[in-house]
Formats: sequence, structure tokens, C-alpha cells
Amino acid sequence: MRAISIQPFLNRSAASVAVDEQARQESLAVAHGLKRQEAGLLDELILRYQHRLLRYLLFLTGNRELADDLFQDVWMRVLVRGAQFNGRARFETWLFTIARNLVIDHSRKRTMASLDELVECGGEDDRPMIFEIADGDPTPFDRFSSLEDREHIAAALLELDTLHREVLVLRFHEELSLEEIAKVTHAPLSTVKSRLYRGLAMIKPKLEHSRARAKEAV
Repeated sequence: MRAISIQPFLNRSAASVAVDEQARQESLAVAHGLKRQEAGLLDELILRYQHRLLRYLLFLTGNRELADDLFQDVWMRVLVRGAQFNGRARFETWLFTIARNLVIDHSRKRTMASLDELVECGGEDDRPMIFEIADGDPTPFDRFSSLEDREHIAAALLELDTLHREVLVLRFHEELSLEEIAKVTHAPLSTVKSRLYRGLAMIKPKLEHSRARAKEAV
């Protein structure tokens, strides 16, 4: 498998400044629209972010039915609390924060001790459904990997504990900055960095093992 260089995603280039400014303006426009409850805005946001949100929930929970339920709850929360979004952060950062908080609320209702345990509520039969989320723009993993490699990556991610898997998904699938991940996860930046590098170290042997099993099956 070709090596995936992570350096372009860890360093912020000068060109990203213009992109950040555009994103800031878009976030402010969304915040203004949510406060005014503009007709059609919610439908537009759902259309734009539905694949990313469901993919995040699937990777976080490992359970398709639960992810679908939480997906609906997230958008209901956006509808009810839209005026709370001030546009200072990107909309997707706020959206993923809502999603993560709902996942944690669900885990508490099931009397689970931590977010890590949530993955245990999903059965093995649920996991392949993750691969159904194929629409939307290509992610960094998609651009640097073949279809076969993407399947190995998704399978390897599911073998990681939830906290490390979450950081990798937010960084490389959703392209959030480390600072944005810290906001979503309510964790110090140093903790996010530690989880990222630890997660990368953990996933490498899993990728190699997954690829080896695939060769043996041929």
C-alpha cells in the first residue's frame, strides 16, 4: 500500500488563509440565517453536510440504527438552537460538537462509563454499513488511496478505540484543524495531538494486518 503522507494536513499553508476567510464569511452568513430562521436554509445545510455527519456518527458509534436516530436528533437540535450559533467557528465544527454531545448523552442514558464503551453497543453486523456513506466530496484518505485501500482504512479505524478513531476521522476525513478538533472533543490541544499521533501509530499495524488478510483470502 502506498504510504499516506500526513504532513500536508498537519501544517497550515499560506494558501489556507484565504480558504479560512471564505469559511469564516460562510459561517457568519449561516449564523445570520439561522437567527432569522431563513426559509430553506436548514434543508440546504442538511443537503450539504448529511454525508459527513452520518459518516462521523457511524464511525463514532459503530451502529447504523443508532447513527440514523442521532442524525435526526442533531438536525432537530440545529433547528431548535440555531440562534446559538454565532459564526465564530465553522458550522461543521458546531455541528460535530452537537453530534458528539448527543452521543455522550446517549451513552450516559445507557449507564456506560465512557465514550469508549459506546462502540460495544454496535454489533459486528452493523459495521459494514459504514461503507455505504460514499457520496460527497473526496476526503484526504480518498484522494491518496485506492478503493481497496480505503476499505482497509475504514476497517482498521473500526478496530481502534473510540477516542483515537474520532480524532483520526475528524482530522483526515472531515479535515478539521487540530484547534477545531479540540473544540469538538472539549479536550486540550495537547491531548488532541497526543491522540492523533497515537492513533496513527496504532492504525499502521492494523492496516498492514488487514491488507495481509485480504491477500491470504485471494
